[in-house]
Amino acid sequence: MQKIKANGITINYQIDGPDGAPWLVLSNSLATNLAMWDQQAADLKTAFRVLRYDQRGHGATDAPAGHYPFDLLIADAVALLDALGITKAHFGGLSMGGATALGFAQKHPHRLDRVIVCDTPCQSTPASAQQWNERIAIAEKEGMEALVEPTMARWFPPETLKADPPHLAKVRAMIRATPVNGFIGCAAALADHNYNAKVATVKCKTLFMVGEKDGTAPSAMKDMQSRLPGSRYVELPGAGHISNMDRSAAFTKAIADFLA
Repeated sequence: MQKIKANGITINYQIDGPDGAPWLVLSNSLATNLAMWDQQAADLKTAFRVLRYDQRGHGATDAPAGHYPFDLLIADAVALLDALGITKAHFGGLSMGGATALGFAQKHPHRLDRVIVCDTPCQSTPASAQQWNERIAIAEKEGMEALVEPTMARWFPPETLKADPPHLAKVRAMIRATPVNGFIGCAAALADHNYNAKVATVKCKTLFMVGEKDGTAPSAMKDMQSRLPGSRYVELPGAGHISNMDRSAAFTKAIADFLA
C-alpha cells in the first residue's frame, strides 16, 4: 500500500496488475477499507491495473473532523486519479463507493470508461437520513463497537450470519477499525445525496449489480437500470449488502464480462 497527497488529504491506495493494462478503480463502502476488494484485485489483476483506495475517513486515509458531502468524496477520487497520472479509467464501487461511482460519472464523464454501481439506490430519503443521523449519534457517544453487530445484521442475511463464513470476521474488523470521524463524515454524505434522479444523463456504459437479499436495493437498482438505456443489471442470488464478499466469484465474473 502507498500514500499520496490529493485534495488536501493523504489518501491510502494499492495498485495491482501490469503496467499498460486498462485501469480499474474500486471504491469502498462505509465502514470498510480497500481490503474489502482483496478477492476482486487478486482475480482481476491479470487483465487490469487495479487501483483500490481508502475513501476519506477510512482505512489509512486521513479522517478530518466534520461532515463530508458526496461532492467532496468525488473530488477526492478525481484528485487521486490526477495525482497518479490516470487520465481515464473504469470505476466501480459498492454502497457508498457505488454512489461515488455514479456521481463521478455524472460530473466527470470524460474521465471514465465504464462504471460499476453496486448495492446502492444512490439516493437518501427522509427516513434513511434520520437513520444515518441516529447512527452518527451512536458513533459520537459510544464509538464504533456499538455499531458492529447492528451493521452486520443489516448487511448480511440471517442465514449468512448463522453460517459465519470467514469473510464476516474480516468485515467486523473493518467496521471496528473505522475512525469515528470518518464514519460520521461519510454517514452525513449518505444522509444527503441523490444521483438516482439524473441516472438517465450518464454517458458511460454502466453495470448495476446488487445482492438479491440487500433489502430494497434490488428494486431501486432495477428501476435505475430501466431508466438508463444500454445499461446492465445483475442480481447475485443469496448475497446481502456486501455482495462482492458474499458471492465473490459471481461478482468478479460479472465485472469481467462487463468490461470484456
